[in-house]
Order: sequence, then structure tokens, then C-alpha cells
Amino acid sequence: MEQFMQQVVNGISLGSIYALIALGYTMVYGIIKLINFAHGDVYMFGAYIGYFCMTTLKLDVLPSLLIAMVCSTILGVAIEKIAYKPLRNATRIAVLITAIGVSLLIEYGTMFFMKAGVRTYPPMTGLMAQKFHIKGLVITMQQVLIVIITIILMVLLQFIVKKTRVGKAMRAVSLDRDAAELMGINVDTTISFTFAIGSALAGAAGILVGLYYNSINPLMGVMPGLKAFIAAVFGGIGIIPGAMVGGYVIGVVEVFVSGYLNSMYRDAIVFAILILILIVKPSGLFGRNVREKV
Repeated sequence: MEQFMQQVVNGISLGSIYALIALGYTMVYGIIKLINFAHGDVYMFGAYIGYFCMTTLKLDVLPSLLIAMVCSTILGVAIEKIAYKPLRNATRIAVLITAIGVSLLIEYGTMFFMKAGVRTYPPMTGLMAQKFHIKGLVITMQQVLIVIITIILMVLLQFIVKKTRVGKAMRAVSLDRDAAELMGINVDTTISFTFAIGSALAGAAGILVGLYYNSINPLMGVMPGLKAFIAAVFGGIGIIPGAMVGGYVIGVVEVFVSGYLNSMYRDAIVFAILILILIVKPSGLFGRNVREKV
């Protein structure tokens, strides 16, 4: 039982990271029906910014987190303005290929400037190095920090989407872009804001992963980005609560497979979940089937 609960704790920590990344996927898709495959690389970029802040600038975790989120936001908006905005009326395949190209550009651009070697985050000291032993469970301060920051960011996101004027604009554009524009909503600004929020969450996930696993590399965004996409599809692409639930489900499944079966099977089983969801319920857990006019 203790091992089971320990795996649940580990799965929640990992799932929190997937949920943060998945939120960016689902928000962008909900607004402009685009799968932003460069999103995983924004997460990687945030991890490197956090590493720079903590090693070169000698900053603490929270200031480094905020700087990583700000820099990731700038990168996300720049990607939208430079790569996606000129293709706003292009075919979906053209935008998809562009997204893959942007992803590769960020990955190998980072590899050119930062080299391909693994970078190690500085060891945690003081409060951040503490471990809590609760009835046989071992919970690290990094895990507590990941869950707390994730909950705060998710609550803040829900507040922005549901209670603010720009959140209402985002929901309006998601429902009908043309009608929203006729009602005076600045669609371009709304799309840029969506990219900004999603990129900030991805940057936060990047530095949290650096703290949790203690190592980063230029290609670290590929697999977590794909798994976060699976999480978004599992919950219902374009639905924010679905992305949260999907992230936690994928995180827990991956940890349980590693703990009880074999870590080599975890990626295969996660992708099998994607295939199963697409066969059984293509709209996802919280999604609804919508007829499209042809």
C-alpha cells in the first residue's frame, strides 16, 4: 500500500508538469485550431532560462521562475507574430509544417548556442532540500513546490478565462472568430494573449522539471511535448479542465507503468492510450462530437 501511495504522489508531481504544458496546447487549439508543436520547445527554453538565472545570476527559485515565465512569454508571442500570423488564412497543413519547422529551429538553435550536453541544475539547499516522511511516504520539497505552483497557475488561468474581459474575448474568438471580430474584439491581440499565457505556463513547467529531475538538454521538450499533447487530446482538445485532468492521468499512468512493469514500456503505453482514445472517443473525455459543414 505504501508503494502504491508513493507512486500516486510521484504521478501527481509528473502529471502537474504535463498539465501545465497541455494547457498551452489546448488553449491555442481552442482559439485558432492549431496544434503548436513548438510548444514543447518553449518549455525547454524556460528550463534553460531558469538554469541561467540560478547558476549565473545566482537567483532563488521563485525569481528564476518568474523570469523564465516572462522570457517564455516573449518567445511564444514572437513565434505567433513571426511564424503563425502570416499564415492565418493558409491551409492547416501549411501551418502544421511551419509549426514543426519552428520546433526544429528552436531545438537546434539552442543546441548551437548551448551545445548538446546535459546541463545540471544547482543542488537544492535549505528548505528546498527537505524531505517529508509521512506514514512511510517520502515527499520532497520539489514535489510540494511543483503541486503548489501548478495549482496557483491553474486557478489564475481559470480566473483570467472566466472573469476577465480578455478571457471573455478568448471564449468569444474560440466560439466564432468572425462574429467576435464583428462585435469589436481585436482577434489578433486575443490570439497573441493566448500564446502568451500558454507559453508562460510552459516556461514554468520547464524550470519545475529542471528542479525535479536536476538535468536539462536541448531536446528535452520533444517527448514531454508529445505526451502533453496526448493529455490534451485525452481530456478533450480545446477544453481547459480536460487538459488538467489529462495531464494528471498521463502522469500517474506513466509512473505506475515504470514502477510496476518496466520503464521501457511507459512511452509505448502512453501512445497506446492516444490510439485508444481516438478510436473510442475521438473528442476526448470532456469533448463533444461536433458536426462540421463540408
